[in-house]
Amino acid sequence: MIRVMLVDDHPVVREGLRGMLEAEPDLTVVGEAGSGEEAVAQAGAVAPDVILMDLRMRGLDGVGATERILAASSQVRVVVLTTYETDADILRAVEAGASGYLLKDASRADLAGAIRAAARGETVLAPSVAGRLVNQVRRPVTQTLSGREVEVLGLVAKGLTNAEIGRSLHITEATVKTHLLRAFGKLDVSDRTAAVTTAMAQGLLP
Repeated sequence: MIRVMLVDDHPVVREGLRGMLEAEPDLTVVGEAGSGEEAVAQAGAVAPDVILMDLRMRGLDGVGATERILAASSQVRVVVLTTYETDADILRAVEAGASGYLLKDASRADLAGAIRAAARGETVLAPSVAGRLVNQVRRPVTQTLSGREVEVLGLVAKGLTNAEIGRSLHITEATVKTHLLRAFGKLDVSDRTAAVTTAMAQGLLP
């Protein structure tokens, strides 16, 4: 079972999410929080595998809560679930170490799939979010993928998790996620498999 914690300042949203997720046989909701501060405390108490994190809340926002939670435990995966998709919001979430960025209009199937992917150590992006990232990069892919991004994708192709890639390259897992998300944007994809396939098609990976 994948243990999920819900963080949103609207009780009705949390209730709806709980109903959606508990209909899935392999997902269980182990905790809820209505603020960033409460999320930090709850995360330590219930030890979730994946946290669905609202972005904009009073007091400590989703980015601040994500940073504190991941500083205390690198094993937790945080997936931002929000109505906002501005470039600044996306980049702030990525830099905080979030494993994914989804919008609240996601279907139950997409949401459950994203939680499973995050629990496996993968990075997930809503298609429109991936589109926003790629719009920031207007040069050809072969000129914009950095050496480190190619290196990270090469290790993804070998089946390594983000944590294993971090250890191999002597960088933090959050940095690995940042490289992956930037590569996703440049390659116009939303998951690891598509990134590797597209990079190979572009001749960027052997």
